[in-house]
Amino acid sequence: MISKENLINRFVSYVTVDTESDPNSQTTPSTEKQWDLAKAIVKELKEIGLQDVTIDDNAYIMATLPSNIDKEVPTIGFVSHFDTSPDFTGANVKPQIIENYNGEDIVLNAEKNIVLSPKEFDDLLLYKGNTLITTDGTTLLGADDKAGITEIVSAMEYLIQHPEIKHGTVRIGFTPDEEIGRGAHKFDVKKFGADWAYTMDGSQVGELEYENFNAASADISIQGKIVHPGYAKGKMVNSMYIATDYINSLPRLETPELTEGRQGFFHLHHIEGSVDGTKLHYIIRDHNREHFEARKKIMLQLAEELNSQMGIERISVEIKDQYFNMREKIEPVMHIVDIAEKAMLQAGVKPIIKPIRGGTDGSQLSFMGLPCPNIFAGGHNFHGRYEYVPVESMLKAIEVIVNIVKITAA
Repeated sequence: MISKENLINRFVSYVTVDTESDPNSQTTPSTEKQWDLAKAIVKELKEIGLQDVTIDDNAYIMATLPSNIDKEVPTIGFVSHFDTSPDFTGANVKPQIIENYNGEDIVLNAEKNIVLSPKEFDDLLLYKGNTLITTDGTTLLGADDKAGITEIVSAMEYLIQHPEIKHGTVRIGFTPDEEIGRGAHKFDVKKFGADWAYTMDGSQVGELEYENFNAASADISIQGKIVHPGYAKGKMVNSMYIATDYINSLPRLETPELTEGRQGFFHLHHIEGSVDGTKLHYIIRDHNREHFEARKKIMLQLAEELNSQMGIERISVEIKDQYFNMREKIEPVMHIVDIAEKAMLQAGVKPIIKPIRGGTDGSQLSFMGLPCPNIFAGGHNFHGRYEYVPVESMLKAIEVIVNIVKITAA
């Protein structure tokens, strides 16, 4: 398919470019440094022989592998994002290559005593004997989703080099700012021109997903009153205590660390406070649309109740929807999931069909008219220092892409 050495070199060339996105920026892409990798990818796509390679004013990349058959078959697409999460630094990534992993602890950083251990991350044991790419313990890796880009580019290069493999038109697209929920916002579905697509943005080898969370953000502002603490009786109002009441009034068991599967949650993502004012940032997630709407209502009603108890409006809540469960858009075209499942089985990969406890560009693209299930890219422990990806998983993802292309053209 493609040599491990070439695959590793391509992946490392991507992850060593800092592309962290910024939720506080209003530009697209949200950070100027995302252009560095975007421009490099455009150059590479042209060099391997793809056609119609474009990059627009917002750094959205598209390219075409033209059909090499004389019959009409669907145009399919593959999509990934090149930004990395702002939750943990992606600057100065120094990948480590672990050959023939032995199933034991991996010392990521001896100086800082940072260890990647199967005692904490038992999925490591799935990859004994594989070649793992890890961090050095001080940054994330960026396999989310530079593994996906690596796989798509490598699959297209393989198809170009093997014209005996018959295929229809294939479109590929790479986006900025997926990690801050904006990856699909300026994606031109009409220009992309695919009948359907797949995001290569999943985790464990075999993952195949067509359900995701309904998602919203909630910003809670709490106004206190600051006076000198020596003369505060009856005058001071400490906003941080009010914030504590708000936090503790939400269901404590419905948080990310205590839920799984299709269970939703309230996630306190960020807090910044003083006596005079406190701001809470939550994310709200649920696979069930009715439950999702109920969660938003709970947060609004809680503010009303606490304000009523205080006799003054000190708490305000602003909720913004981010994306919705793609299932309702995929179910009418389930054959596209069946194709991906068949492609995995042909590659010797057992499909793991489950809901995403998160979202991808595909969830928004599906509602924009481009049905877009999600396929594994191979990485684990995204958004942190313990992130890693098995090279063999990326090789299998490439094989799955090629198989999808062949099945669609059959």
